[in-house]
Amino acid sequence: MPDTRSRANGERVLADLNALRAIGAYKTGVHKPTFSEPHKQSLDWLMQKLPEAKLSAAIDGIGNVFGTSAKSGPKLLAGSHLESQNYAGWLDGPLGVVYALEAARVLNADPSFKGAVEVAAWCDEEGHFGHFLGSRSYVGQVTEADIEAARDRTGGRTMRDALADMGLAGRPRVSAEPGRHVGYLEAHIEQGDTLESGRLAIGVVTSIVGIWQYRIDFVGEQNHAGTTRMAARKDAGLALAKFCVAIDERFPAACGPRTVWTTGRIALDPGAPSIIPGGAEMLFQIRDDDPAVIARLEDLLHTMADEANAKGPCIVRVERIRTGAPAMMDSRFQDAIEAASKAVADGRSVRMPSGAGHDAQMLATIMPAGMLFVPSIGGISHHWTENTADADIVTGAEVFVEACRRILSG
Repeated sequence: MPDTRSRANGERVLADLNALRAIGAYKTGVHKPTFSEPHKQSLDWLMQKLPEAKLSAAIDGIGNVFGTSAKSGPKLLAGSHLESQNYAGWLDGPLGVVYALEAARVLNADPSFKGAVEVAAWCDEEGHFGHFLGSRSYVGQVTEADIEAARDRTGGRTMRDALADMGLAGRPRVSAEPGRHVGYLEAHIEQGDTLESGRLAIGVVTSIVGIWQYRIDFVGEQNHAGTTRMAARKDAGLALAKFCVAIDERFPAACGPRTVWTTGRIALDPGAPSIIPGGAEMLFQIRDDDPAVIARLEDLLHTMADEANAKGPCIVRVERIRTGAPAMMDSRFQDAIEAASKAVADGRSVRMPSGAGHDAQMLATIMPAGMLFVPSIGGISHHWTENTADADIVTGAEVFVEACRRILSG
């Protein structure tokens, strides 16, 4: 059984989460885009809280907040992010930051415990300026040119201007210190219904999917919608629609057991009711934790485009615009989470992959990493109705703290 001194304080965890929920509140969720005033206030809130965990607080030149310990012994890095999607949920991100803060408060204050938890709040995991910018910066995957080119996807503000408005212009970015941490641990809501439907308390994440994104363009011929005969049309919008249907018909035979794909945005040019579209564009995404499956599906996309070009009447072009390699979670961290679940949550856990991307997959490129999931009510996330029962939040915090203790004691 865990030492009672290393148990999470559930009331304190809930109070912290509700304090963050009040910043940028929107209905029952939050609206807290990266570098918005509510995001800045949330970062300030964390900076003020970190000393409670015997941590020195600092924010770097890309907006990452770090709580570092002077305590001797092994150190575990833990955290998540504090910004949100637009008009979205209150737990996606903050749950992992508050769990990390709580683990640091509990374990760092125990003089008999050798080791410490350090805390990170990564900037822009939600991709307002660019996916995982904060954690990618920390692991050395973001250049100054990347920052120069970054624009807010909603309003077009440059990242340089946003950083200046935050008072971070010219501040250096923090990079990982080799050998400082035994690894990285992150907690998150599941964002699906596996745990809830199975009446389980904890998801022990085995892998995080890779995300591949494509721009698929269709070139036809713009013309009058009333005077152009149907047989003579080169309708790019119709070509796009047929391609979408073909993907759903042909991907199932080539995909893996957990592959998912989504057409997230469609644009027609010129987009007027009385004009046949001369151009069309779709943004398409594939997720899987097996690169071989992705390669097979990407080949199929190009084959389908070649077939469509041969048949006409429109031209189809497929361009990959984002590659996100999958990440395997460390087996020792998985064992520690599972053992912690047995110790404080009656073993109500299951090993499962993550269908969403997380900062942990960036950290996994340079150190052992693990993830813990708690249930999402109705499997809802990226929406203001996102929620998790208080009892599940508290149980998750208890398991997280115990897992941190076991990892640092191992």
